[in-house]
Amino acid sequence: MASAETETPTALDVLRRVFGYDSFRGEQEQIIGQVVDGGDALVLMPTGGGKSLCYQIPSLVREGTGVVISPLIALMQDQVDALRNLGVRAGFLNSTQGFDERRETEAAFLSGELDLLYLAPERLRVESTVQLLDRGTIALFAIDEAHCVSQWGHDFRPDYLALSELHERWPSVPRIALTATATEATHTEIASRLNLGEARHFVASFDRPNIQYRIVGKNEPKRQLLQLLRTEHAGDAGIVYCLSRASVEKTAEFLVQNGIPAVPYHAGLDARTRAENQSRFLREDGLVVVATIAFGMGIDKPDVRFVAHLDLPKSVEGYYQETGRAGRDGQPSTAWLAYGLQDVVQQRKMIDTSEGDQAHRRRLSAHLDAMLALCETVECRRVQLLNYFGQQGERCGNCDTCLTPPESWEGTVPAQKLLSTVVRLLNERNQKFGAGQVIDILLGRSTPKITQHRHDQLKVFGIGTELKDTEWRGVVRQLLAQGLLSVEGDYGTLVLTPGSEEVLYKGRQVRLRREPERAAKAVAKSKKAAPVELADEAVPVFERLRAWRAAAAKEQGVPAYVIFHDATLRQIATESPGTLAELGGVSGVGENKLAKYGEQILETLAAVS
Repeated sequence: MASAETETPTALDVLRRVFGYDSFRGEQEQIIGQVVDGGDALVLMPTGGGKSLCYQIPSLVREGTGVVISPLIALMQDQVDALRNLGVRAGFLNSTQGFDERRETEAAFLSGELDLLYLAPERLRVESTVQLLDRGTIALFAIDEAHCVSQWGHDFRPDYLALSELHERWPSVPRIALTATATEATHTEIASRLNLGEARHFVASFDRPNIQYRIVGKNEPKRQLLQLLRTEHAGDAGIVYCLSRASVEKTAEFLVQNGIPAVPYHAGLDARTRAENQSRFLREDGLVVVATIAFGMGIDKPDVRFVAHLDLPKSVEGYYQETGRAGRDGQPSTAWLAYGLQDVVQQRKMIDTSEGDQAHRRRLSAHLDAMLALCETVECRRVQLLNYFGQQGERCGNCDTCLTPPESWEGTVPAQKLLSTVVRLLNERNQKFGAGQVIDILLGRSTPKITQHRHDQLKVFGIGTELKDTEWRGVVRQLLAQGLLSVEGDYGTLVLTPGSEEVLYKGRQVRLRREPERAAKAVAKSKKAAPVELADEAVPVFERLRAWRAAAAKEQGVPAYVIFHDATLRQIATESPGTLAELGGVSGVGENKLAKYGEQILETLAAVS
């Protein structure tokens, strides 16, 4: 776009004219200035923080085409459609295209008719693509989802390692690497692997105050999920994450049977079904996607009201990025996780049997330990999350531990009883058992397996009746989380750790978390996350505008938010502009959208008044 101008536009000009916003947010202006001036940048900014503008605007200001390397092949068409709707000349090259379409895009790039070109990382391993880039003028390289380069990260992709060569081949082209999540270790590795040692680093706050974090004990998780959706998120769009494909299928089927529109998404589905289900989620209101972690990266849908996990995520980074897909529009949203003993056993077992060396297993264990610490904390979840990313936070008043604080209790004696039972089974019976049998012994339950092995004659039989079954399961879960107990083998049998010895013989104290008695109703929403309310008279106007937007989106075959975000429609409904000039002053209405949709919006407003 810059090349089409007689005078180079400023970043602020482009922000206002193309995107329809009056001012930058956070550090956007500094980041954009760094790249416009030819410098490299490494940007850590949460989902919904406005990362895309940090490379889109410099691409429009600098001479040439901004080349965006993104792993999101399935979403490139939507990304390009959204830019074209703004009047930006955008295209992509990936494996989904036919010969003619690819040639057309290449020709547009070579003739300087593209502002932005999206590439999958593997395209840069194709010599013809490299030669194509050599023949054109490149404004910048943007490396999106940069955490994919890190083996510490949760989404490592080998193709990203080759991106370190960009600077060697095109040393004068500035690079900007962006990610929505990174610990200090991942941050350091991104800089190292991409040769960004000289880059300026920009780290935004990772706080998402509109998201309410809640972690509940597992007790028929599909039923718990259904209760959440019926009581708090009826008719809302959301994502439900499960660990296995089978669980995805069963959960989606369960929701549909109970009147919740839902579709599955996992790598075992054929490509056409995956694409169709993703497209439906982006384009339809109120659809739930049940998915493995294969789904969601780059999803730009602003009105996802909840993200639910039915299985424990493998890392805090993964959890943060997945939950971050909720509430991109700044409206109140829920991040809900059901977590139980079996999750811990299963994850530990997966680590023990994983491929890779000891260092790899240690990395996986460190990730899991941090995730378990988040689940078991009695402190504010948000503070714990921010601390994990090296940032400070204060009690938020908008997570379950703030709204209904759990108690911590002196659990040393129950821990000793449980560990003693494990010791006696091994020493006196030369046997190892899973949590279920150990708890049966503590509660004095004479099950067939207990009597068969004469476990009812052990001294520890029946010494734990002061706690209920569910409370003992909580003790086991928390001892596993604290490394005071471990599991081994295919059956998840309990074994001692060096920490166990300290509790049994060296006076180590154990503090445990007691879940508060929560009402069946939803946790109260804090004031901080209050939704943007419309005046009564603006509500029918807003709904009419949404209906118009849905029809326009369907006609063009794009998601509704590509036309306008809800926030823009709310402002239009509230201010009720009567002229194109007034409409052009609304946030999110740029020149191209004003020319394209302005008259239709004014007609819609006139029809309501």
